[in-house]
Amino acid sequence: MNTPTTTENYDYVIVGSGSAGAVLANRLTEDPEVKVLVVEAGPVDHWWDWRIHMPTALSYPMQSETYNWAFWTTEQSNLNNRRMETPRGRVYGGSSSVNGMAYVRGNALDYNRWAQQDAALKDWDYARCLPYFRKANTRNEDANGDDYHGGDGPQHVTTGACKNPLYQAWMKAGVEAGYTHTDDQNGYRQEGLGTMDMTVYKGRRWSTARAYLHPAMKRSNLTVYNKALAQNVVFDGKCAIGLDFTHRGELKRAYVGREVILSAGSINSPKLLMLSGIGPAAHLREHGIDVVADLPGVGENLQDHLELYVQMECTQPISLNSKLDPWNKFKIGLEWYLFKTGLGATNHFEAGGFIRSKAGVQHPDLQYHFIPAAVNYNGSKAAEKDGFQAHVGPMRSKSRGTIRLASNDPAKRPIVDPNYMSHPEDWEEMRASVRLTREIFAQDAFKDLRGVEIGPGKDIQSDDEINAWVADHAESAYHPSCSCKMGSDDMAVVDENTRVHGIEGLRVVDSSIMPTIASGNLNAPTIMIGEKAADIIRGRNLLPPSDAPFFVHPEWQTKQR
Repeated sequence: MNTPTTTENYDYVIVGSGSAGAVLANRLTEDPEVKVLVVEAGPVDHWWDWRIHMPTALSYPMQSETYNWAFWTTEQSNLNNRRMETPRGRVYGGSSSVNGMAYVRGNALDYNRWAQQDAALKDWDYARCLPYFRKANTRNEDANGDDYHGGDGPQHVTTGACKNPLYQAWMKAGVEAGYTHTDDQNGYRQEGLGTMDMTVYKGRRWSTARAYLHPAMKRSNLTVYNKALAQNVVFDGKCAIGLDFTHRGELKRAYVGREVILSAGSINSPKLLMLSGIGPAAHLREHGIDVVADLPGVGENLQDHLELYVQMECTQPISLNSKLDPWNKFKIGLEWYLFKTGLGATNHFEAGGFIRSKAGVQHPDLQYHFIPAAVNYNGSKAAEKDGFQAHVGPMRSKSRGTIRLASNDPAKRPIVDPNYMSHPEDWEEMRASVRLTREIFAQDAFKDLRGVEIGPGKDIQSDDEINAWVADHAESAYHPSCSCKMGSDDMAVVDENTRVHGIEGLRVVDSSIMPTIASGNLNAPTIMIGEKAADIIRGRNLLPPSDAPFFVHPEWQTKQR
């Protein structure tokens, strides 16, 4: 191993400036006596780069490697051996700077499940997580807040205005189909169809870089290195004492007086643990890595969300497909550049919903994002005519995948194998996704707007036909998680206080520590994890539990809606 040419000293070193790392950087440096270094592999989120600040431009960072790790999965045998894109943010703010900006917390029962399945996680139930969602959050600039939303949190979110009549048709159709309207999926009632919140503030993407990192960088006790690649954690026996990283062509070492904290995400955190000698011993030895701790759960338990696009032609020229020509794009961009208003100031995921796929499911297991266009998430394959679509997919797949090293070279991408669609219930839920969405689109609310079904298409009807279409068309929703799970069992990687089992001075704080995936987009839960972990690390009293109620359908055992 090469010898670092320079050494530095800090109290904490944080690897990654994303949805959790930026939160930690801010909260830990609130103590002026604490000196913190953040090591970020990507560049600065420059204010002038519209690609990551204009909400409607969300597909652009995913189409290049400027701000994107651009991981790919292995060939997925259940999806016709397709390799799937797995974009992850590599920039200040991490994936919060390149994601779709949907602010979704998941269901209250997700967190209760964590606590119920492992007694060690009793302080991670909904009542004890909600105060940290509130601490982080300000909704629609409401300074007063309520039981579910804080009034002065740095993470601003805006509720979709839903001015396009297609949004209104979607929400009305949901009610006509027998579902309930909900105007706050992050409040009392997740279940139902309604508006969505987005991490947009005054017309700009409000990443954790904007909310947490840049304000903290004004403090003298925070140092942030960009374009700095973590190599490995440095140990003295079973105690983490520093981090080796490359920066500006130089190998450096940062020693810590207190702790190293990995907030590198669900792909890079397990990768860095394994490069550092923590993980499945046989796998580490395969790559010539000395074993510091044999933790078989590192890189296991990988979970993600898959989704489908059920697309319809629109019979009226009101969809966004008519705005995709160069002239309209220029006008939209100019208005946003000058005023931060108009179609450039939204992610277009302004309405959506959560439903249960069948009776006997206690809380919603299917999620919708509705947009008034027919186009892929990454901006490709736009329909030639006007259209609209629902992104829909299962929330709690039982499929489990892995992260493995391809090499002991830190510059090499790891092997990402989500093992998609490997559980039979996935296929059942995907078929329900298609059929229940068709039912919503068949309601009277869409009568004057609905053309032919673009996808799957009217000829795709039987179980086998839908299964084949799913295998060809399912896409990741880009929510990898759970690969360094928190808990007390033999496969747990960190304990309830985010400390790596059997190691002193080392924590993991990001979406990889979720025991099971949350029912929704993962940016908001990851910010919550960062906020809660910051109090744990600082030794502060945790915020008192909330007694705010939450909705569970009273007849969930016998009714689907």
